[in-house]
Amino acid sequence: MARSGDKKGESEGAKVTVNKKNEVVSWRHPGGKFLRLGPESCSDSELLAILIGAGVPGKSAEQIANEILTTYQSYRGLANQPFEKLAKIKGLKEIKIVRLAAAFEIARRIVKEVLKQHEQISRSF
Repeated sequence: MARSGDKKGESEGAKVTVNKKNEVVSWRHPGGKFLRLGPESCSDSELLAILIGAGVPGKSAEQIANEILTTYQSYRGLANQPFEKLAKIKGLKEIKIVRLAAAFEIARRIVKEVLKQHEQISRSF
């Protein structure tokens, strides 16, 4: 079972987890966790924090991500929010909102491709 938040001798801000091989792994940003333990190890807010990148003074990328998911309750709730609503969240400026919008557009296109392929397969039967 992975342990998160133990700081045993790590520098301030680092997080520590034990991976599947029982090795101690540390990181400062969820991107480090993503690289060391894989994407499936990251929570929704950690994946969102990776897209956000850096936080702002007094508010980390993870805190911004948590606020977004608390406000909109899910990726789906966030997906079609207008720029103006997202810009009201401290720490979200134009470039970060564009990154999020681009990620959602990529996801939409993947879903569209998959649905198109399923439709083609269904027609062939």
